[in-house]
Formats: sequence, structure tokens, C-alpha cells
Amino acid sequence: MLGIDPGLNITGYAVVELSRFEPAIVEAGTIRTDGKSPMAARIQQIHADLTQVLSELNPDFAAVEKLYAHYKHPRTSILMAHARGAVLLACRQAGLSVRDLPATRIKKSLTGNGHASKRQVQRAIQAVCKLTELPEPPDVADALAIALCAGRMGG
Repeated sequence: MLGIDPGLNITGYAVVELSRFEPAIVEAGTIRTDGKSPMAARIQQIHADLTQVLSELNPDFAAVEKLYAHYKHPRTSILMAHARGAVLLACRQAGLSVRDLPATRIKKSLTGNGHASKRQVQRAIQAVCKLTELPEPPDVADALAIALCAGRMGG
């Protein structure tokens, strides 16, 4: 199961194997772009880097955080949409089905609170995955949470 937290500056990704007992993290990391690069170059980099991750890890299924728009920060959702488009394209080109999950559902499935903070998500991931340290950066924790939530829903 692949979970992706799309972002133009940092896209978090995580591949987990789910068993009846506990999840196993296969790999988790980030794709970072240079904020000084042109938009087209940043989108291309997200697509290329994720395509490489997909070919190396060969997940069975992908889940991506659903786009949301906050009226106070519309620019954020527009920038996220660019990254999300590159992510969706890479996943479909790899032949993966993609599930869109709202952030509130992801957080609620993991913490019991649909409006949990980034730190609460990190702590929940640390506990569920039995990690000795908090997963950093928060984008990695979010990607792990997305993968776990989708896995619990049956992919």
C-alpha cells in the first residue's frame, strides 16, 4: 500500500505492508523541489521522482490525500493541486488504482480526531508502527497515515 501526501515543496510518500498484527514500513521518504525553480520543472521533478519510487517499490495500490480548499488560503490548495496532478499521473501510468481520502478521515482513523494536529498524527504513527522516534518530517507521517487508513479500508 502506497500513501502519498502531495505538496509542491515536499511530497511525502510511504509504502507499508499490512498484516493482521502490525504494519511494516517498506520505505518512507520525501520528494523535495526547489522553490526557486519554475513551476513546470517542479511538477516534472515530482512526477519523475515518484515514477522512480513506483518502479522500485512496485506497490499494489495507492492512496492520495484529497484536495481541500480553505477559504483563508486558496493559493495553498492551488499549489497542492499542481503536485497532486503529477502524483495522480505517475500512479495511473504505473497502472495503480488510486483512492482519494479526505484529511479528516485519515486523521480520525488514526487518532480518533478528524482535526488532529500534525504532531498528534506523528505520535500516532510512532505508536502504531512502534518507532523509537517521531517520523520526520511531518509529510512522511502523513503519508504513512494515508497508507494505513487506506489499508484499513481494504485498499
